[in-house]
Amino acid sequence: MRTMTRRAMRGVGLLCAAALSLTACGSSDDAGSDTTVTGGDLRAALKKGGSITVWAWEPTLKQVVADFEKKYPKVKVKLVNAGTGNDQYTALQNAVQAGKGVPDVAQVEYFALGQFALGKSLEDLSRYGADAYENDYSPGPWSSVAVGKSVYALPMDSGPMALYYNKKVLDKHGIKTPATWDEYLDAARRLHAADPKAYITNDTGDAGFTTSMIWQAGGTPFQTRGTNVTVDLTADKGVAAFTEVWQKLIDEKLLAPISSWSDEWYKGLADGTIATLATGAWMPANFASGVESAAGDWRAAALPQWVKGAQSSSENGGSSLAVMKAGKNKDLAYAFDQYANHADGVQARIEAGAFPATTADLASPSFLDTPFPYFGGQKANEIFARSANEVPEGWSYLPYQVYANSIFNDSVGKAYVSGTTLADGLKQWQKSAVDYGTEQGFSVNK
Repeated sequence: MRTMTRRAMRGVGLLCAAALSLTACGSSDDAGSDTTVTGGDLRAALKKGGSITVWAWEPTLKQVVADFEKKYPKVKVKLVNAGTGNDQYTALQNAVQAGKGVPDVAQVEYFALGQFALGKSLEDLSRYGADAYENDYSPGPWSSVAVGKSVYALPMDSGPMALYYNKKVLDKHGIKTPATWDEYLDAARRLHAADPKAYITNDTGDAGFTTSMIWQAGGTPFQTRGTNVTVDLTADKGVAAFTEVWQKLIDEKLLAPISSWSDEWYKGLADGTIATLATGAWMPANFASGVESAAGDWRAAALPQWVKGAQSSSENGGSSLAVMKAGKNKDLAYAFDQYANHADGVQARIEAGAFPATTADLASPSFLDTPFPYFGGQKANEIFARSANEVPEGWSYLPYQVYANSIFNDSVGKAYVSGTTLADGLKQWQKSAVDYGTEQGFSVNK
């Protein structure tokens, strides 16, 4: 994923800050936007037909669009790839600010949803009855799209975390799959001592990974109530748990200094010099396509625990589909959103390789019993589904998390390449996040 430039990111923040005193970022509520819409209304809209535009980069939606148009022949869906992640967010904010060219539906990652919701750019889907769907989705994704009684998107997928490990490498050195992060640290020491070219994992500093680890440890460093924001990256218990273990890995040079998604990273995963990877349930497809030569060597396991005997996981990645308030055909937009994420479209996406956020699919015997040839026939979905149900509640992102992530390596990233400690880097990141939020009109840490 390409990174948004600092200048572009500041533009995003300024747009959302302006929204604090406006009805919406560049748009106003249309008449009837608070009116309850029934299933009958949606059926009538589908029968009447029309056209909608969907901005999304997720490839499985191509099949969903084809199936949707076949079922509802009077509806035309224009699927547009306006850029991946941050590139799309810039284009989306620009369109909202200009008041034209706004799509009806947009793919928004969970960590970025807050900035659009606070800017009142998104339709509250509770008027369509989406607030009744809470039990239909796993906890992590639902907590990211719902605030109180408001629902700002429907979860597309999820990224419950697991520990992927090279069984061949660990077995060679007599290392058991670590059940705790302390055991993980010990495994890192043993592995690197046995083979100085091998590392337990790679890490050069990544905001998404760091926040996921803090989340698993029960941390809640970001809290938002309206325009009141709290940032606590110094005293939070999850931050303390993460820094205690990860600082030792850094100090003892037990992490491969390799950036994820680089050619060197894929090579390390293939030749065993990177022995484990803690990330989301969407990773298997990347193993199969990018690390083909190591097929059969890798397995999946539950994340190591911060407290022995605990059962806690986290989310890493995942997206939602939101209905834009400035869209021209919101009823049809919601009908598509519902089809893609709460009806027949879900199965089509699973068959194409997506990992579901829907509890019914996560509990389905056919889903759980699916063997993964890459993992030696292991039924890895059993691990991923269990992980999805073990994500701690209470987590939230900053309403300007996209910008905060873009400056992560200016502070925390220094701990990986200099004498700065993780604790000091996180303290600096907090200051930058507080200063930026205050500049944008939020009341931060007050």
